[in-house]
Formats: sequence, structure tokens, C-alpha cells
Amino acid sequence: MVTQTVPEIGQQAPDFRLKGPGGAFYTLSEHVGQNAVVLVFYPLAFSTTCSHQLPELQKHIAAFEQAGAVVYGISVDSHHANAAFARSLGLTFPLLSDWKHEASAAYGVLLPEAGYSGRATFVVGKDGKLVWREISENMSDREQIPSPERALASLASH
Repeated sequence: MVTQTVPEIGQQAPDFRLKGPGGAFYTLSEHVGQNAVVLVFYPLAFSTTCSHQLPELQKHIAAFEQAGAVVYGISVDSHHANAAFARSLGLTFPLLSDWKHEASAAYGVLLPEAGYSGRATFVVGKDGKLVWREISENMSDREQIPSPERALASLASH
């Protein structure tokens, strides 16, 4: 059994190395000192609620970029499936593959019995520390999807 702990606000955010578009690797550490990073965990590509969640996030991409933040979607799907999902939704931000479930576990949102992560958003400051988080209690409830507006507000206050 994997022991998981959700990182606390003010703690150093766990680094990761995940495959994204074209099989390129992405890390959190490459942004330290340069950009805030918004990590959006979603359970599965092509699922109904995720197909609603990510386009909602896309509507706010310009505001995230204006705030100096990089946005990554993260799921346990392969980078190939994520690329197809991103194309189908017209997303301009990278979807990263947590194929080995390491990032989901490091952020305390892995559902080991299901084999995928919960629905959550984490905002990491330029200094690499966690500044905000929102984790859905009920992944299927669209009303509980983490709010892009609240994530943006957390960037404005840091």
C-alpha cells in the first residue's frame, strides 16, 4: 500500500518528470525561479467530467499566462492518449502522463484501488512552494471541479 500525504501550503512542491506532447519530458524544477505552475490532476482522458473540466480551464489560459503561470494537466493516461485528448478538446496547454502514478502519489491524490488520480488543482509559486490547492471530494460532481478562478486568485495574491 502506498502511503500518501497531500503537501501543505508553504511546503516545497514535489518535483516530477513526466512525458508530455511528442514524448518530451517536463519537470516542475525547470520552472523554479521563473514561473508559477498550475498542476491540474484529472482522472482519465475522454471521460465525461474531464471533458468538461479541461475546456473550462482552457478558457482561462490567457489569464494564467498573463499572471506568469504555466499550466499542466496530469493524468495516468499515456502521453499518446493525452495528445489525442488535447487535440479533441482544442487545448493549448500540455497534458502530461503520470503513467507510473508517481506524481499522483507525491501529491496525495492517487486512488490506488482505481488506478488513477482524483480531481485536484495545485498552484506552485515561482519559489517551488505550494501556494494553493483544491481537491474534489466527489470526482463525478461537476460542481466540485476545482475552480480556475480561485487558482487565478491565488496567483494574484502571491
